[in-house]
Amino acid sequence: MRKSVILLCAAVSMQTISAEAQDTDAHKRALVAGYKAAFTCSGIFNGDKNIKNITGQELSRIYPGYREILAELPEAVIDKKNNTVSVTYSDDMPPRTSVWRKHLGCSQMPIGSDIKHASMVPTVELPPVIDHAKEPWPYGDNFKAKNNNANLAAVINQAFDRKTYGDGVLTTAVLVTSASEVLGEQYINTHTPYTSQRTWSVAKSIAASVIGIAVKEEILDLKAPANIPEWDNALDPRKAITLENLLHMSSGLYSGRSGSRTDQIYAGGARMTDRSTEAPLDAMPGTRWRYANNDTLLAVRSLRGAINDDATYLAYPFEKLLHKIGMNNTNLETDWEGNFIMSSQVWTTARDLARIGILYLNDGNWKGEQILPKGWGEYVRTPAPNQPPLTNARGNPIRGYGAQFWLPTERFGLPVDGYLAAGHRGQYIYIVPSLDLVIIRRGYDESGGIGFDMSAFSRDVLAALK
Repeated sequence: MRKSVILLCAAVSMQTISAEAQDTDAHKRALVAGYKAAFTCSGIFNGDKNIKNITGQELSRIYPGYREILAELPEAVIDKKNNTVSVTYSDDMPPRTSVWRKHLGCSQMPIGSDIKHASMVPTVELPPVIDHAKEPWPYGDNFKAKNNNANLAAVINQAFDRKTYGDGVLTTAVLVTSASEVLGEQYINTHTPYTSQRTWSVAKSIAASVIGIAVKEEILDLKAPANIPEWDNALDPRKAITLENLLHMSSGLYSGRSGSRTDQIYAGGARMTDRSTEAPLDAMPGTRWRYANNDTLLAVRSLRGAINDDATYLAYPFEKLLHKIGMNNTNLETDWEGNFIMSSQVWTTARDLARIGILYLNDGNWKGEQILPKGWGEYVRTPAPNQPPLTNARGNPIRGYGAQFWLPTERFGLPVDGYLAAGHRGQYIYIVPSLDLVIIRRGYDESGGIGFDMSAFSRDVLAALK
């Protein structure tokens, strides 16, 4: 009898394990289908790209764990009339769907959602965008890159050779500019100056810029607790987390094995307000540095909580920052509830990224208007109280950290005042105020593989300009 019970329990246990494995596999297929729908949607409607280039760039060399399933999925169904992209992944579940909206780019519908609900995803109403194309750089695109420095041209060419700055890295765009003049600009043959691609975590630095404006307008207070309605309970210790803690990546929140992987939001169609607000404390706020997408998402959530009006919130980054400085080719994507996913999901061009770099060169001033608080550039490049370790597990040096910007300074052979916006697959804005210089590099480097050596490239650019 006892043996039979043991065998029965073992059988039940194996069935449970098998069911859990099947559930995990099914959910992973949903995630990968969501990834394909999202990037296909954004590539087509934000980037004006064709399927061949999206397949070879956005959907190539992605997260290693996604590749096998991605290869098995059917072709995406693209509906340009209704601005949707759908990917089938299951016989029992609706396809994963992304829907595009003007300015807000593509939003993923939640797993299990019917495509007929796509029209319910929030949109934004904005004044007509002013065309600055005929204005001189950086206010418009009426310029010819200087390109008269042979040494700089040679360095830029090397960025595209797929070996000098990393074996197999794929550069799509390089732009080197002062506050008033483009010194060098080059694109891969599949891209033009108006081809948009995802910023990945460069978006965090854009988010910090929007936060800075809200601080200047006294909507937000760096030293005050973040305005997170989901934590509005006297028993919740997370109420002590300040906005500054979030900008410094020092919230103390638990973020799993990797704070840079928020797959349920990025690929699963989950609401930011469900996933980013659920983590408990792992350390006391302000006592530990740990890179986490959720810290950025919560900082932006705090802005929505403080504004407390959805239409005003959705228009705010465009009216207060992007369209003021001519970043007219930039889409800020949201979840299906209308929360900006400004930890990663921004689609833009090299020129638009250069414009935000120039805004920082000019201490937040644009055409005589003080857009960022004076000294905001100094703030975001001031080392945070808690810092990353000096080296990673392989013994390679790690950059320092400010407020949503990285600090690749003397240890990397670079100027002490330089600071960097950096994103997955090789997206960079490097700002050096003392040299009146911004360096942009965009790419599709292999996820989990060798990355573009931005420090070496920046050193070579600086040497060429001497």
